Amino acid sequence: MIKNYLRKKYLFLVLLAILISSLTIGCNLFAPNSNKNTQIDSNKMLVHYIDVGQGDSILIQVNNKNLLIDAGPNSDKKKLLNYLSALNLETLDYVIATHPHEDHIGNMDNVINDYNVLAFYSPKVQSTTKAFEKMVESLKSKNLKINVIKKGTDSIDLGENTKVTVFSPNKDYYEDLNNYSPVIKIEYGKTSFLFTGDAQKDVEKEILATNEDISADVLKVGHHGSSTSTTNDFLKKVNPSLGVISVGQDNTYNHPNDGTIKRLNDNKVTIYRTDKDGTVILSSDGSKITKK
Repeated sequence: MIKNYLRKKYLFLVLLAILISSLTIGCNLFAPNSNKNTQIDSNKMLVHYIDVGQGDSILIQVNNKNLLIDAGPNSDKKKLLNYLSALNLETLDYVIATHPHEDHIGNMDNVINDYNVLAFYSPKVQSTTKAFEKMVESLKSKNLKINVIKKGTDSIDLGENTKVTVFSPNKDYYEDLNNYSPVIKIEYGKTSFLFTGDAQKDVEKEILATNEDISADVLKVGHHGSSTSTTNDFLKKVNPSLGVISVGQDNTYNHPNDGTIKRLNDNKVTIYRTDKDGTVILSSDGSKITKK
């Protein structure tokens, strides 16, 4: 009788354990904080144009590598850090600060402090701003050096089936800090993305004069869609089908400029805007690009 009782108790405990396990699995599957974007297909490249208000921050994920271009303004610190945290990132293989303006490096010190950064890139230009000084302090605390990014830089390796080409800066000095922004093309299979930071007309003209292949399927529209960038000649040479504008809602600069929007529309470019669409995530399988 005691044996039967023990056997029944054992079976009850086993069934209870199975039931608890299944409930736990179910909770994990439908947990409200789970982030579907953390599940990255190893045969795809994801490009996150993160909504950081009036600023820039772009995360490229491919071949289990992470490249972050800029870190947005400090005013939207929580937006950026919460977004990156939700992706369960630990390591950023490459981080690029395009130029020293606060709307691009305002959170760079936090990124450097919070993540294992393997390589840091920036153009050869300094600033006396608080954001720049804090970024440099964080780099020093992590014993990270600044790799100078300029035309021809070829040390950014995102793994197989990818190619990274840097078209600018072409010169050692620009009067406007925006023009230090590196213009970078990333190709994944037969698809391509062009990143421009805040590079303006002068830089676009320099690049056009080299007659290099800057064609791309996706254009990160320069300088938040300002009138200073995205000239018609440059746009026609890139010939994108998609354009992404990183811009803050109701910003005081009146970005994006109406003329820029008109040029994009005239060239039949599908436009996504972070002020209207929030964070824009594009996925490439090497043949086609889809919006997630």
